[in-house]
Amino acid sequence: MFGRKKDDQPAATDERPHREGAKNRPTPRRRDQEAARKRPLVQNDRKAAKAADRAARRAEGQKVRQAMVTGDDRHLPPRDKGPVRRYARDVVDARWSLGELLLPLMLAVLVLSLFAGSWATFVFLAVYVLIIIAILDAWLLWRRTKPKIRERFGEDAELRGVGMYQAMRAFQMRRTRLPKPKVERGAKV
Repeated sequence: MFGRKKDDQPAATDERPHREGAKNRPTPRRRDQEAARKRPLVQNDRKAAKAADRAARRAEGQKVRQAMVTGDDRHLPPRDKGPVRRYARDVVDARWSLGELLLPLMLAVLVLSLFAGSWATFVFLAVYVLIIIAILDAWLLWRRTKPKIRERFGEDAELRGVGMYQAMRAFQMRRTRLPKPKVERGAKV
């Protein structure tokens, strides 16, 4: 009664002249756009969808693994991304730390404990002392690195978690560190 009739649609836009920088077409209807975007929540062919998802995850995982070896910052996991984390890794990789020697030392003590004698108590006590010294070394490393990070990357650099990240890297043997070390021992960072 009050609206236009369905068959009284305006004429096509072909009659209008072409204008540079204009859209030159009518705005699509909302319901048409929504209908074009609709996809089912559950695929019709679930096996194919599952296989495609698995292949996509495998490809993404391969990119991440390759980035861990090459150090490509674009595909690293969020834990390892960014220039601050790279600098923290380089500081750890450029020096010897007591933490990286703890695992082989503990394995040797485990083997020696099979032949325990009266000296075993002193060996175990020495291992605990070395663990405390290694923790103190990692803490001092962070205390020395933090001002350098602020100097290099500014006062607003995000430092949350970087200290623990650096300490955990210091406790790993150099060969097992991922992302792989990019600096040689003794290099100036």
